[in-house]
Amino acid sequence: MTSIPLVPVILAGGSGERFWPLSRKHRPKQFLTLDETGRSLLQATSDRLAALSGGAEHVMVVTGGEYRAQVLEQLPDMPVENLIVEPVARDTAPAVLYAALRVAQDTPDAVMGVFPADHRITQPEAFDAVVRRGIEVARNTGRLVTLGVTPTFPATGYGYIQRGEELLGGELPAFEVGRFTEKPDAATAQAFLDDGRYSWNSGMFLWQVPAILAAFEEYQPAMYAQLSQAIRRGRSGGGVREVFPHLQKISIDYAILEKSDRVAVIPAEFGWDDLGDWNALERLLGGAGQNVSVGRHIGLDTDGAILYTTRGDDLIATIGLEDVVIVRTDEVTLVVRKDRTQDIKKVVQQLKAHPELERFA
Repeated sequence: MTSIPLVPVILAGGSGERFWPLSRKHRPKQFLTLDETGRSLLQATSDRLAALSGGAEHVMVVTGGEYRAQVLEQLPDMPVENLIVEPVARDTAPAVLYAALRVAQDTPDAVMGVFPADHRITQPEAFDAVVRRGIEVARNTGRLVTLGVTPTFPATGYGYIQRGEELLGGELPAFEVGRFTEKPDAATAQAFLDDGRYSWNSGMFLWQVPAILAAFEEYQPAMYAQLSQAIRRGRSGGGVREVFPHLQKISIDYAILEKSDRVAVIPAEFGWDDLGDWNALERLLGGAGQNVSVGRHIGLDTDGAILYTTRGDDLIATIGLEDVVIVRTDEVTLVVRKDRTQDIKKVVQQLKAHPELERFA
């Protein structure tokens, strides 16, 4: 390890609505097990980061109050004081600032990493190498480091990072960031892929604690002042609970990274998948273009279907279908075309808007 410790912070407050109905309000995606390992996405993320930081006692998690018990149940080796509970969800910028201020109290010289709880990594050794390189770049340059993923297809659901001038060479070079582009259309995504200078934005970041706090103070002064003052009034006091609901709801990308000229990107490949919606099950199970299923399925003239049932004794039968997703749980059955899975969130929002249906959300 480097002389400056790594403090990994896992963001585990998401709702995972595009994995509905398996991911539900009471048990969102990060707590689910989607592969054969028997470990949930949160547990797998913690396992990776504990190995990098020297143990589970160094891992921190930010989550909402409704998920506190589930986090502690799934991560019994993490000290309870490492759990940061947001009073309300205000997107990733307030969550990152809250965590950075907490880390600053105990290890102010640390390199802090930010990692979503619900990503899958299939090449752990390559991931370790990229994170260690990111720690080095953050320490040596004072930059806010983003981990870029080499794109393999023209994805329209991901953000893109254009690399600029090279900052540090080597096997894993670091570059200045030219610009960020959020979820381009298909033609633009193809142009980025053809260009070769673009990486997917993985949503994973590394920075020295003083560097990210200085960036918040410069680009989000109101948020920085409100939250830092609340924390100084005491962790157990009512300050944070009173202030947090009034903080701007904004992502760390929009709040800081797209504004700062001190951002670096390390393009890399480490088997990353953000498991954003049900189409990811094809990649997870290695059956792209074929029928893939969890549970029993029999199909007649059915191609490119994704099928999932939580009911072990059930059978899903399909006839004359192509490129569909069918998910069956105890209470809900979802049928959707694969090219419309992004709209699942709209269904969840409709459920939340109707009191008699909200329990299905």
